[in-house]
Amino acid sequence: MTDQRKPKEDRVKEQPVTYDVYASMPDDGMRYEVFDGVLEAMSPSPTATHQTVSRELLLVMQSCKSEYLIFYAPLDVILSHRNVLQPDLLLVHRNRANIVTERGVEGAPDLIVEILSPSSRARDKVVKMRIYAKHGVPEYWVVETKARTIERYVLTEAGVYELRDLFEENDAVSSDKLPCAAFVVGELFSDLPHA
Repeated sequence: MTDQRKPKEDRVKEQPVTYDVYASMPDDGMRYEVFDGVLEAMSPSPTATHQTVSRELLLVMQSCKSEYLIFYAPLDVILSHRNVLQPDLLLVHRNRANIVTERGVEGAPDLIVEILSPSSRARDKVVKMRIYAKHGVPEYWVVETKARTIERYVLTEAGVYELRDLFEENDAVSSDKLPCAAFVVGELFSDLPHA
């Protein structure tokens, strides 16, 4: 079958997807992200564990509210026309508030946090990490709900992430780039049953 005879939906998916194509898609009840021009469906709604940790993270990050704008999913982070992601939590320094628009955040936030789920591990730790580094996100945290840890990655001058800290249950989270972020890792998991 030639491209002209394929349904329009199939042709769009085969072509590189840009923000404009993504933004003009009809609402089908699904959430999507665009990775290097490829439209990717996100998993069904997050689990109760994911949502509990997300809520607690948002609460503890309120200590940064005077310096940073704090956003949580779903919100588009438009890193380029071909990279549109929806991280779980992100911070934008108030002196860079101009990157926040009605469409979402248009540019690299100062911090992005992803909360892993079994279906998102490879996407968050490989694909998204590479895209966030490519677009200059200076700090990236990965929250592992099963291990109850936070991995803190910092962008190097070479443009790749380096694991700087692995915070566990009783560790106080600290970041030289975000000194306002001060909490004990266990606070994120206090409402979860212990395995």
